[in-house]
Amino acid sequence: MVELAKRVLSLTPSSTLAITAKAKELKEQGKDVIGLGAGEPDFNTPQHILDAAFQSMNEGHTKYTPSAGLPTLKQAISKKFEMDQGLIYEPNEIIVTNGAKHALYTLFQVLLNDGDEVIIPTPYWVSYPEQVKLAGGVPVYIEGLEENQFKITPEQLKKAITNKTKAVIINSPSNPTGVIYTAEELLELGKICLEENILIVSDEIYEKLVYGNAKHVSIAQLSPELKKQTIIINGVSKSHSMTGWRIGYAAGNSQIIKAMTNLASHSTSNPTTTAQYAAIAAYNGPQEPVETMRQAFEERLEIIYKKLTAIPGFTCVKPQGAFYLYPNVKQAAINTGFENVDEFAKALLVEANVAVIPGSGFGTPDNIRLSYATSLEQLEKAISRIHQFVESKMRA
Repeated sequence: MVELAKRVLSLTPSSTLAITAKAKELKEQGKDVIGLGAGEPDFNTPQHILDAAFQSMNEGHTKYTPSAGLPTLKQAISKKFEMDQGLIYEPNEIIVTNGAKHALYTLFQVLLNDGDEVIIPTPYWVSYPEQVKLAGGVPVYIEGLEENQFKITPEQLKKAITNKTKAVIINSPSNPTGVIYTAEELLELGKICLEENILIVSDEIYEKLVYGNAKHVSIAQLSPELKKQTIIINGVSKSHSMTGWRIGYAAGNSQIIKAMTNLASHSTSNPTTTAQYAAIAAYNGPQEPVETMRQAFEERLEIIYKKLTAIPGFTCVKPQGAFYLYPNVKQAAINTGFENVDEFAKALLVEANVAVIPGSGFGTPDNIRLSYATSLEQLEKAISRIHQFVESKMRA
């Protein structure tokens, strides 16, 4: 037997794996399974981006680039920050990475020493705690209460800080809840971070997918002091339907960015060259496809939210962004005779042919996550199946 590294053995397996594997098995058996676990838009990458990537290859741009990314791409990212948030970042304050996930991973690797704590609000994106642990850090959880739209309060943040606290993660719009922090809420949290000298990791990957009267605000744009205290994580995966291209980035303190660049030079060398040229076209080209996709998601949300909350035992904070619904289904699980929501989710897949992600993987075991990044027809069919499943079990 090969003895594996302790850092790997400490990882918690993804909660989605069992559901995903079972869904695949049922599909192979010919079952009409509807998957609502997707964390990516169901739109193809816009044509002008595809064309730019193809052109870059034909022009011979298939070699190494600087580890921190193409200067032209960093210029495009800098321009985007200035236009969207009024933020100015110099090239040495930006690193382009192999997806936003890689930006987060690299950040924690250069930031954390053994025992350093990172505050993570729950519900959280599944990879936050594991990335912190891989860097020798300790995840410290703050419960975002459903009655407060899953947002943490300044009082909760203050109480969670110790002399080992290195950073706090803010994800707005949120995966899995879709909620958005207001400027006022961010400012209050930011004051505490400044007082305690806590780094703010602001995950803004869903910033372009915002609905109704909600508005995305970056905590870094609220004051010069908060900008200095914040590392922004973003990318083109969700905004431009480029999940598979793997282009993300981090922006902030030049010392941290330099350390991240040094680490990247010894791990990935550079982000994929062709994908970088595609990302340049994404930011410098027409933005109408982004708005078209956003409008489609908003239309789906309005229709599906009403149908979902009509299911007995389902309650749901209405999302303001991203493309997920995160209902509390504890009562539905109880009403239908299941011990917990995980068992309820398994039964939904096996008996109703609908795959959802249990909330236990996001730190809140009473919820499930459903993605509406699929066609309206499929969404309506899936919600109808769930509704019928719950009512049939209740009658039984």
